[in-house]
Amino acid sequence: MQSTKRYMSIMLTALFLLTTVTSVHAQASMIGTQEVIANEQVSVDREALKSMLSDEAVQEKMASMGVSPDQVEQRINSLTADELAYFNAQLDEAPAGAGILGVIVLFLVIFIITDLLCATNIYKFVNCINR
Repeated sequence: MQSTKRYMSIMLTALFLLTTVTSVHAQASMIGTQEVIANEQVSVDREALKSMLSDEAVQEKMASMGVSPDQVEQRINSLTADELAYFNAQLDEAPAGAGILGVIVLFLVIFIITDLLCATNIYKFVNCINR
């Protein structure tokens, strides 16, 4: 009986130490308003770019260049928050008459950037910077 108690106490002590050492501590903190706004702004910027795809002239021009709307959407989804903000700022500054041309140029720039980042390989003259 004495050896059983000793064996059980050693096993329970080992189990206690094992669970104490390997436990993961969770940390909770407040999320700042600026972080929430930044996350929402990214989704708003993405949706603004995607909404430009619905224009028939833009779709026709992209089709004539051999680019499908699905490819454009994938590229928009792969852009970072800074790139999205930059592209939307460029579109906001464009003159009103240059809307369709600006959109087409914007998507061409998006394609070139994603080719540079090795995400796609549409243009043969653009070399990947990661290789």
